[in-house]
Amino acid sequence: MVGDEPFAVLLPDVLIDDDNAPQNDLAGMIAAYEASGKAQIMVETVPHELTYKYGIVALEGDEPAAGQSAPLTGVVEKPKVEEAPSTLAVIGRYLLPGEIFPLLAETRPGAGNEIQLTDAIEALRRESGAEAYRMQGQTYDCGSQLGYLEATLALGRKHPTLGEGFRELVKQYAAEE
Repeated sequence: MVGDEPFAVLLPDVLIDDDNAPQNDLAGMIAAYEASGKAQIMVETVPHELTYKYGIVALEGDEPAAGQSAPLTGVVEKPKVEEAPSTLAVIGRYLLPGEIFPLLAETRPGAGNEIQLTDAIEALRRESGAEAYRMQGQTYDCGSQLGYLEATLALGRKHPTLGEGFRELVKQYAAEE
């Protein structure tokens, strides 16, 4: 369906709240892609000791400011902590060109003995370049049960029509402890 056109990938286990950003992160990634013509990989800083859980990027030069991009010099899936090239982790948002598909078809199983999108992105980076887009918002890991509950609490309390009632429910259940 995508053909040779650029497209966005938004993995559903990561919820991003970027309500307070000047523009949402996906719009920022699209603008960065249009300006550079390079794939955009959303990243955020994670604690060094947790780098083994993520795709981690290496950059050319300084880390980009929030809402900005910087050229990648590498990306590796779930490196050993002592081999992580930075603490900038891939966050499940990608803006990719259609040329990623043939690269995915050639990608051999990597971390976890699975075909990793990160490995195909590394091949794309070597062929035509890619950039790390530094997110502005707050992420919630909805792939874990506790992260899902945290997202529900964080966003439920802010909801424009249900927020007040939601906050009262939380108080009610907290009082029952």
